[in-house]
Amino acid sequence: MLRRHLLVALAALQPASSAESWTAIQGVCAWPNLQRLADGTLVATIFNQPCHGEWEGDLDCWASTDEGLTWQFRGRPAPHDPRTNRMNCAVGLARNGDLVALVSGWSNREAAGQATPATRGQVLKPWVCRSADGGRTWTHSTAFPDPPQSGPGLENQFIPFGDLQQAADGSLVVSVYTRKNNGRNNGLLRSRDDGRTWGEWVELNPIGNETAILHTGGGHWLAASRMFERVGEAHHLELFRSRDDARTWRRVGALTLPGQITGHLTQRRDGSILLTYGNRNQGNFGVDARISRDGGERWGAPFRIASLPQSDCGYPASVELPSRNVVTVFYTRVSPARQYEMRAAQWT
Repeated sequence: MLRRHLLVALAALQPASSAESWTAIQGVCAWPNLQRLADGTLVATIFNQPCHGEWEGDLDCWASTDEGLTWQFRGRPAPHDPRTNRMNCAVGLARNGDLVALVSGWSNREAAGQATPATRGQVLKPWVCRSADGGRTWTHSTAFPDPPQSGPGLENQFIPFGDLQQAADGSLVVSVYTRKNNGRNNGLLRSRDDGRTWGEWVELNPIGNETAILHTGGGHWLAASRMFERVGEAHHLELFRSRDDARTWRRVGALTLPGQITGHLTQRRDGSILLTYGNRNQGNFGVDARISRDGGERWGAPFRIASLPQSDCGYPASVELPSRNVVTVFYTRVSPARQYEMRAAQWT
């Protein structure tokens, strides 16, 4: 299985039909999460500083009412406390239509523009942020569970990632992970009250983080997990599957080659599953995609959505439009200096 996936991933990249990308928001490292509201508005939730969290910053919400062509600041789900930032998030829609953002970050950060050594600071307990008006105003709660007090979870906090998903039993599910030194552990939490409180920890990938999850229907789930099998080895995305509504998981095989991370999964209206991910291979930087038309059993050859100038890029998120075109947003570093931006692409 592993060999088959890797051989397919080696196929020559073909560009997506009619793909074009443009600058959406300048001066942000972003790592965007993308949601489509009931009225068609696209909402991107982003880290608002041009760095990888080395200094203070907030989680912001930007909106597009023209299918991703232009973007306007809409609200601030998580304004940071002094000497901290709020930057790591999972976002999705509650059953009642509210936006829910679970937001972590780091302590011991310096003021904007003053880089903090990566070894300083601790992971902050996530806030539960909620908006009933499309991301304009937000409420905040600190009611979030601690991770298991063993391994990388010991004296640590969860880091949320990706999209909230609704399970077959009506609960909401989120992907979270812990990291400490070289240790990582990824799993899921579940909410029985429409995203207000969380619990019921389930392990998904004991050597992974930044895992995208997708409920494809009927209690069947897929996950694209960033793997850390060996210290110093380039990471790749590994496919996991659950058939019991995200309670137990089975490792399936590789989805990408080394250096091709981090992923996002979405199901299109025709039932096909779209994987988008960053490509950090030397001389081939960009955002790529693969499609499965049989529930994740087999995946088509990768194709290119956007070519980018530097390896510091990716973290895409995608939604399908009523036209059946897809909007994908992602971040990129555009120069050796701290010049970052969120870009958007619309493609067929």
